[in-house]
Amino acid sequence: MIELEPADRRILNTLQQDGRMSNQALAEAVGMSTSACWRRVRWLESQGVITRYGAVLDVEKAGLAFSALVMVSLSRHDASHVARFIAAVRDRPEVLDCFAITGEADYHLRVVCRDKADYNRFLEDFIFRLPGLAHVRTQLVLKEIKSQAAVPV
Repeated sequence: MIELEPADRRILNTLQQDGRMSNQALAEAVGMSTSACWRRVRWLESQGVITRYGAVLDVEKAGLAFSALVMVSLSRHDASHVARFIAAVRDRPEVLDCFAITGEADYHLRVVCRDKADYNRFLEDFIFRLPGLAHVRTQLVLKEIKSQAAVPV
């Protein structure tokens, strides 16, 4: 764990709101000189605190109106099945999140697709072909109440 200073926290919170702002605007927003701000941002990147920059999309406006939460259980926790599952899920753009969880399932996936037919193809052509699956349960997302891209720092 990295020990973050208050200035680092201000930088991170500001960048999560607008990752495209210039260094000068960021420095002004967090109350630092531009050179000190630039050094802190580069340090946060080098330490892996900032892992990437990207755009947050409205999935429905982007044509991905179908959202599902998918609970996956493996039949055996064979290391090769687990490794193949994780590697395969990481490569699928439909899978926004994948969490190893406790309880009835082993993994919780958040999946977005264009529509029900697209999701069915995702299941049949991908999920159901993975080795070592015991159960796959889908819960449809009816309405998104809160989706947090930023984390409190």
